[in-house]
Amino acid sequence: MKLLSVNRGRAAASAHTGQPEGLTGIGKRPAEGPVEVRDPGPSGTGGSGLVGDDVCDLRHHGGTRQAVYAYAREELDHWEAELERPLRNGEFGENFTTLGLDVNGALLGERWRVGPDLVLEVTASRIPCRTFAGALDEKQWVKRFTAAAVPGAYLKVVQPGSVRAGDAIAVLHRPAHEVTVATHFRAHTLERDLLPRLLEAGDVLSPYTREKALAHLDKHGSVARAGN
Repeated sequence: MKLLSVNRGRAAASAHTGQPEGLTGIGKRPAEGPVEVRDPGPSGTGGSGLVGDDVCDLRHHGGTRQAVYAYAREELDHWEAELERPLRNGEFGENFTTLGLDVNGALLGERWRVGPDLVLEVTASRIPCRTFAGALDEKQWVKRFTAAAVPGAYLKVVQPGSVRAGDAIAVLHRPAHEVTVATHFRAHTLERDLLPRLLEAGDVLSPYTREKALAHLDKHGSVARAGN
């Protein structure tokens, strides 16, 4: 398992952000040499965990829980065939393009070491937005991406460090529950009956997700079961 590329983006104008400034940092490109990764701070004020990577919509992106976004090269290859077009590393706005790692099968709270020092913890799945759809410029992209349920993972920084393309990735810890990135995504999108199951992940859940799961459980009184 390794880090195929480390990707950063600079703020650029876009007609698809829905923000007054009309800027986005989704257009990420592989970086040359080492890149420092640290905790960017609270959501709403902190940006990307990668030094030199711009986050323009701080309300929905960046911050401690979304310091790094990882997506597997294997999934990009699948989408290349599906869309019949080349997709470079960073095309989906991911900071880390991985190889040999089951990103969507990772458990919430799972910890990875990347390179010699950096330690990350899986916190949530990515939810597609209009900026992502606009950047990719594919018809009904949000619907298609959602149906595929291979969203990639957001991670927080447990121990800061510098990384570069080619660094090894090791899974340091896997929690005892079975709540994966893919399950988190499906619960928030097309399979809402899975929401209460997310509570099995414990404190790694965001307050927003916990509230949604508890509200669903209170209303429906059951926990759906599903695989990855």
